[in-house]
Amino acid sequence: MAKTKSAYFCQSCGYESAKWLGKCPSCNSWNTFVEEVIEKPGASVPAWQPSGSAKRSNKPNKITNIAFTEENKISTSDFELDRVLGGGLVAGSVVLIGGEPGIGKSTLMLQLALNITGKKVLYVSGEESEQQIKMRAERITSSPTAECYILTETSTQNIFKQIEILEPDIIVVDSIQTLHSAHIDSTPGSVSQVRECTAELLRFAKETDTPVFLIGHITKDGAIAGPKILEHMVDTVLQFEGDRHHVYRILRSIKNRFGAAAELGIYAMHSGGLRQVSNPSEILLSQRDEELSGIAIAATLEGARPMLIETQALVSTAAYGTPQRSATGFDTRRMNMLLAVLEKRCGFRLSTRDVFLNIAGGIKVEDPAIDLAILAAIISSHEEIFISSKICFAAEVGLSGEIRAVNRIEQRIAEADKLGFERIFVSNYNLKGLVTDKYKLEITGVNKIEDVFSLLFG
Repeated sequence: MAKTKSAYFCQSCGYESAKWLGKCPSCNSWNTFVEEVIEKPGASVPAWQPSGSAKRSNKPNKITNIAFTEENKISTSDFELDRVLGGGLVAGSVVLIGGEPGIGKSTLMLQLALNITGKKVLYVSGEESEQQIKMRAERITSSPTAECYILTETSTQNIFKQIEILEPDIIVVDSIQTLHSAHIDSTPGSVSQVRECTAELLRFAKETDTPVFLIGHITKDGAIAGPKILEHMVDTVLQFEGDRHHVYRILRSIKNRFGAAAELGIYAMHSGGLRQVSNPSEILLSQRDEELSGIAIAATLEGARPMLIETQALVSTAAYGTPQRSATGFDTRRMNMLLAVLEKRCGFRLSTRDVFLNIAGGIKVEDPAIDLAILAAIISSHEEIFISSKICFAAEVGLSGEIRAVNRIEQRIAEADKLGFERIFVSNYNLKGLVTDKYKLEITGVNKIEDVFSLLFG
């Protein structure tokens, strides 16, 4: 009689071991190994194969003999989603979307299923009933398409049976943690089940050229739940970010085999679903009636999209002896570095002052081109002198106080010019070869931060 085979899996990274270990040798986590049955006697379930197709046998092919054709990408009727995906949906791709509970993952995918034209979409739900999905569909659209099919099922074997009958063009799975396969005798959501179900859907997508969307849960640390290998298996990983108590949501590309990996899509959540925000400046730049100190505008890039964002700084006397340093949407360690540059190179005494920094709109920015805007906002708050709302900045600041050039400066300047800004501060090195006559705004090149402050506050 065959024995039941089991193994131990790390719940953090998916590392497999034949015996229990206290510390994972892969991710160094403690007490994360759980025993799971990987094969039980008599569990022989044939692997899914497309009906009427013979098993292929691939052979090596010389690279010069391979015919290359541009991928025909499918438009999702959502410009923000198309941008994040790299221009559209690629046939046979597997896209994983993660985000906090209630952030709008299911709403985004249901809107995709209801609005895409000319495609048969199968929406597989393991979390909600048909009536619940119908209720949401009535709320987000007045005329749902007849080509959207709802299936409430968690068994991958039953899902594939319905797929063979329906033959959909696009599949949405909500969520991958609720599915289970008869190949694995463990509970849904476990490491082995998530890996096996994803592998079956990945094999199906590649063999039939059918795009598959997978919705994934996230852990309390913000990482996508399940083994890390899940993100390596899929073609694209998207992260849905934002605060459930605020209107705006950000769809960020973390990994993309068919496009830029740092693209950004912005949505506004309303009672009728998610609305696309084509002009991010409407949320990232505040509409103020009077000039205020501590505010500077930066020209940044997220993927291929230029954006003007508002950096807000508050410098005040340290009330409790030890100065506080806090940054929202920006790296605190980099802010401390910039404060040290101000003290060393410009003589501003900020060591006894509280400094708070905020990137308006709730987004996180890692672009070093906003360094100069942050320094300008800090000095504006420190000196209680406002910076004109028609001035913006696009430059990196080095440790010696020099103004460093940034990439794709033409896009940044063009976006500022389009939004009606009158002046932009850039590095002198960015002016080499730059045609300035085609822009209406004044382009000011600077070498050191002392030059910027003398022009702004002198």
